[in-house]
Formats: sequence, structure tokens, C-alpha cells
Amino acid sequence: MKARDIMNTEVITIPEKSTYEETARILHENGISGAPVVDRKGRMIGFISEKDLLRVLYPYYRSYYKRPADYTDAEKREQKVKEIRKNTIIRFMKPKVHCIDVETPIMRIGAIMLARNVTKLPVIEKDSLVGIVSRGDIYRKILKDHLELA
Repeated sequence: MKARDIMNTEVITIPEKSTYEETARILHENGISGAPVVDRKGRMIGFISEKDLLRVLYPYYRSYYKRPADYTDAEKREQKVKEIRKNTIIRFMKPKVHCIDVETPIMRIGAIMLARNVTKLPVIEKDSLVGIVSRGDIYRKILKDHLELA
């Protein structure tokens, strides 16, 4: 079984000019935890996840150790959302994304996800984004086929 057999071809993408707020809304409204970020020509230039959005709200270790008092007020930290909501997502996305080919075997995809600690992998064919595979896609397919679950 290959990526082409289980990938979702209706990929929701995030335009590179989207703000933090717009990106959070797209992920929420579509019930997804992450999506490829694309330029105006539709080329994938990165990936953004809920984890990336959440991480922005917390200080980096270096900042925390320099001024811990600035970061101990939890309510003040929540205000960070208001401060960053209009920043473009390109500032927070992961620019280096591991992608898979349509012919990548399903068990290899699972291994890549575990090794890279990711839950989704974009699928590329001839330098174009053609789908996305999630950890759940692999899990359901393996259980369905090998454990004969409906």
C-alpha cells in the first residue's frame, strides 16, 4: 500500500499572507490540526500546525531565563494572542517540511512520522502538492485491512 492509496486529495492550504488569526480560524473551521502554507502560485513553502500556533504564546527558554517575572502571569500570557493576531503566518510556520512521494509505502510513512514527531505529511508528485497523509489515515487503514475492522 502506498501514499496514493490513503492520501486525502482535498488539501486545505494556508495562503502565505494569512495572519495568525486567519490561520487559526481556517484550522478550527475545517477541523484540522495543521496545513501546508502556500505562496501565491500555490507552491508549498512551509507547514503550520496547532502546536506551532500554541508555541508562539509561550516564551523561548532564553527569554524566560532572562526575565522570568515577565512570563509568570498566565493571564498576561493569554494577551499575547491579541498582540500577535495580525502577524503573518509565514513568521510562525515551519519552512522546512518533510514531504513524501505518492509511491512512498504506508509503513515507511508511519516510520517517518514517528521519527520526525509529526502527524501529517504532504504528498508531492512532480513538484506539486497532490495530497496529505495523516497518522489517523495510516492507523485506520492498517486496522481495517489487517484486523478486519469496519
